[in-house]
Amino acid sequence: MFRSPAAAAAAAFLRLIAPRISGGSDATHRRFPPPVSASSLARFSSTPTSSPSPPPSSVSARDDEAEDGQHQEEPRDSGAKLSITVDRSGLYNPPEHSHEPSSDSELVKHLKSIIKFRSGPISVAEYMEEVLTNPQSGFYINRDVFGPSGDFITSPEVSQMFGEMIGVWAMCLWEQMGQPEKVNLIELGPGRGTLLADLLRGSAKFVNFTKALNINLVECSPTLQKVQYNTLKCEDEPVGDETRTVSKLCGAPVSWHASLEHVPSGLPTIIVAHEFYDALPIHQFQKASRGWCEKMVDLTEDSSFRFVLSPQPTASLLYLSKRCHWTSSEELEKVEHIEVCPKAMEITEEIAERISSDGGGALIIDYGKDGIVSDSLQAIRKHKFVHILDNPGSADLSAYVDFASIRHSAKEVSDDISVHGPMTQSQFLGSLGINFRVEALLQNCTEEQAESLRTGYWQLVGDGEAPFWEGPDDQTPIGMGTRYLAMAIVNKKQGTPVPFE
Repeated sequence: MFRSPAAAAAAAFLRLIAPRISGGSDATHRRFPPPVSASSLARFSSTPTSSPSPPPSSVSARDDEAEDGQHQEEPRDSGAKLSITVDRSGLYNPPEHSHEPSSDSELVKHLKSIIKFRSGPISVAEYMEEVLTNPQSGFYINRDVFGPSGDFITSPEVSQMFGEMIGVWAMCLWEQMGQPEKVNLIELGPGRGTLLADLLRGSAKFVNFTKALNINLVECSPTLQKVQYNTLKCEDEPVGDETRTVSKLCGAPVSWHASLEHVPSGLPTIIVAHEFYDALPIHQFQKASRGWCEKMVDLTEDSSFRFVLSPQPTASLLYLSKRCHWTSSEELEKVEHIEVCPKAMEITEEIAERISSDGGGALIIDYGKDGIVSDSLQAIRKHKFVHILDNPGSADLSAYVDFASIRHSAKEVSDDISVHGPMTQSQFLGSLGINFRVEALLQNCTEEQAESLRTGYWQLVGDGEAPFWEGPDDQTPIGMGTRYLAMAIVNKKQGTPVPFE
């Protein structure tokens, strides 16, 4: 069978990865319940909308004036005395203050204040952005939400093999770029840093590759930055009058950035975006008698959240128009709801521009569709689905990724880039050799580790419930292999990336 040079390189890399389970006790004894859904992290910085301060009450000043009127000096005329009265009926009488604590969280108070200040609803996108990345109370900002003890499980937390396969893809792309001496390795929304740590451990034998890396993590959560620092075994080293952070897993420098635009350009680039796009804020539109209307978040009379339709056109209709331009009239006639993610369009354009000018490529893996997405927004708390408006800030919000929109957004930026896929995660990992990897690991492990490997393998590439499972029903491994899709954006100079040939 003919193999492309890139595919041959992938096979060579896979053979050299250490045939053992990586890490300490945490890595060798991973036992995870199946994910209900996946969501990450994107994690993109947002600017909070400050709640207005109420105008200062004028009661005190007006009371002083009234009192002055009652104590006017008596006239010197000894005739009839002048009597003065003050009408207080027009003065403001504030309601009695209640000292009972409010059950609303700070984020809920903040959201309600925005809606009340504007005297109208806010978009689902603004609601989602505040809930996930509000600098003070956002879901991702002050907690570690990943893994069995968190709210959801992602592929890197399932098995070390996922990060290792991403490493094989990255090394193949580096080969196709001509093995540059320096390259920017960028991960968008790194979660706990597990994917990157497994990638670096798996590629440890390829010294020229690891020596070339400048690692850049795009992460807005201070809490997760600290977790990533520890996961990557980072240490701070003095460099002249300054210090730099280095990962002891490979000796590469590590930097954190609030957004992709803050990552220095000028070097060939490898970008990994795993479960990043699904957490970007979306706008929702619903077909009504007067046309497409935006779905909004408003308050009821008892001050609880509810969904409403915008009574008038919104600025976001421009993005809806752009998305519909990429869609056939037949497809549009079939849907009553459409989700559009302007942030995804903008970030994809930025990725395409960077790859066009600096060279390299990007790998995007997420759950989604290769077409219009309709009403997919969901909320997950402690591995269970909850209502989207229930206790904002206590559950993760995510939506299906529109891979067709990503493809069109990238292609419109430059003729120097090409887009490949999407293909299913099962096809992607299988083509990179995950079958051979799991067989190699099973040769050097305990029975407990073997069970964990088989379970993790099924969750990564399987479809539906694992047929071999004999444990508790509520822990049956659920395969992500067909629900998740993989797409690559590369500079045309590199040719077609593996395994999209």
